[in-house]
Formats: sequence, C-alpha cells, structure tokens
Amino acid sequence: MKKKAVRILVSLIVFVFLLAQLAYGLYNFQRYMQSKNEIRTSEVGERSSVVPETIGDEEYDDIRETYETGDLVEAEKWEEIDEKSDSPAESFFEIHFFDVGEADSTLVECDGHRMLIDGGKPSDSQFLYSYMERHGIDYLDYIVCTHAHEDHVGGLAGALNFAKVGIAYAPVTEYDSRAFNSFIKYLSQQEKEITVPKAGEQFTLGSANVIVLAPIDMHLAEDNINNSSIVLHIDYGNTSFTITGDAEEAEEVTILDAGYELSSTVLRVGHHGSQTSTSQAFLTAVKPQYCVISVGKGNQYDHPHEVTLQKIQESGAIVYRTDINGEITCISDGDNVTFITEK
Repeated sequence: MKKKAVRILVSLIVFVFLLAQLAYGLYNFQRYMQSKNEIRTSEVGERSSVVPETIGDEEYDDIRETYETGDLVEAEKWEEIDEKSDSPAESFFEIHFFDVGEADSTLVECDGHRMLIDGGKPSDSQFLYSYMERHGIDYLDYIVCTHAHEDHVGGLAGALNFAKVGIAYAPVTEYDSRAFNSFIKYLSQQEKEITVPKAGEQFTLGSANVIVLAPIDMHLAEDNINNSSIVLHIDYGNTSFTITGDAEEAEEVTILDAGYELSSTVLRVGHHGSQTSTSQAFLTAVKPQYCVISVGKGNQYDHPHEVTLQKIQESGAIVYRTDINGEITCISDGDNVTFITEK
C-alpha cells in the first residue's frame, strides 16, 4: 500500500514538473515573438535603412510583404507617402545586384514589371536560368546589355532560355565574340532583334521612369568599348538610381556636358570600382547616398581601386560590395531605400 502511494506521489511530481516546463517554454516563446515583432516594426515599419547582418528567405518575404501591403503602418501614413513619392498605392520597387564575381548583372523590378541589366559571364548563364525558374520570372519587359564585353553579355543567354523578352537594348547590333553572338542567337529564337537606344530616350517600368543617359558619342568606343556603355537613370518616387555599365571618365564627361539631372539615391559604380571610372566631377554631380560595386573577390585587376573607394568615402556615401556582401537587394518605398545583403 505504501509502495503504491509512493508511486502515485512520484508520478504527480513528474507531471507537475513537466507542466511547469511547458509553461516556461510557452512564456519564452511569447517573449521571443514579441521581441521579433518589435525589431521588425522598427526596421521595416518605420522604413529604417539599417541593414540586418543576416536575413533568411522568410524574413525577406516578410519585408517584401510589408512594403507591398503597408501592414505595419497606418493607412493615413501610406497615403502621405504615396502623395509625396508620386508612386501608386501598393506599388513595389526593388533592385537585385547579383553576386556574379568580376562581372555585372542587375535585376530591376517594379509593380510586376522587370528589367535585366547585363548577365555576367557565360558561366553565369545557369545561375540566371535557375533564378528565373525559381522565382517564376517567365517574362522580362526589357533586357539591357550595357556593352558587348563578355562579363556583361555572357550570361544573358541563360535568362533568354527561360524567359521571354519584350525589348532588348544594346549599344551595337553586332560584335565579334562568341558571348555576344550567343545573345543574338537566343534573341532570334524569340524573333527579337536588338534595339539601339538613343541618349535622352525614356521608357517606363511599372510606375518607375527610366532615362537613357548614354552612350552619346560612339566614337569614344573606337579606343575603348567601355565607353559605349548604356547608362541608365531610374526614378521611382523621390528615390533614384544610376547604373553605369563600364562607362569610364571620357563617357562620364559627355553625360555631364549633356546637362542631365544626375543626383541619385544609389549609384552602381562604373567598371567594378576601377580608377578609370567614377571621376570626381561625375561623383559630385550624382551625389549618391549609397554606392554599390559589383566586383569579384581577389580579382586580377585589384578592383575596386583604392583611389575610387577614397573618393566615395570622402563624399559620405555608404558602400556595398558584392565581394563582401554577396547579393545586394535595395528596396524603395518611393521615399526611402532599405538594403538587404546576402552576407
């Protein structure tokens, strides 16, 4: 009888202990979720430009959903933002600066419309194909090959293997290289041809406006094909973005002489941060708050060059680099930008 009572008592103690552990676990979980929501509200709801050290797919989706729906701010505040930024309600804008090593590839998305600028090297074809497939991107409104160098045109064939394209821009219609001819081949399979844009030409991407700043003088490309680069300026609300291909100082001078309004929230630095690009005059005119450099780790050219980094630092702009940060995503609400980095 006594043994039975002892067993019952022991069982009761174990039950109470387990119940207490469960309650304690629930309490800690609630505290964790509350803390997470407070951080999320601070970093996203208030449109902070703080960059999380690491971010997973779920957190990224949360941020994107917040920008699309405005769940974390009052409707009145969103109306004020929409009115100030001239972007429609529930509009969405982001730029992905892909990590393609010592090369360039950038995807711009606005309101369900997409523009792919450059495709990295031929070895990046599979990456772009897989990215398009994974994200269900089967149509690109625009493809822009900034110039014919292999590290910019090489991977575009991969994107064209999965996605249809509306308009394909390039500064030339032919170039003697296997990578460029592959680009032409896959365009022709879609019964598309290259369109050579003119400086000053404008087009829309959703509610964003895009202006072609260059090339202006193709004679410059006779000495250096980098100076045939298509340079784009994108306006979305009160935020703006300049993407320069490999334009060097000679082409920057033509853009400055044309008298464009160049001030930008974000500058994609020319030619992987080479000292031959991003002249002081050009940097002063653009006045970027942020600079993004697409560059390969330990590359043979020692990009980005120290003189370029020093100029950017002295300008006060914040620098992001694909060799350090991996893929870089910039999200705009039409008034402020937020950066998310892979690393």
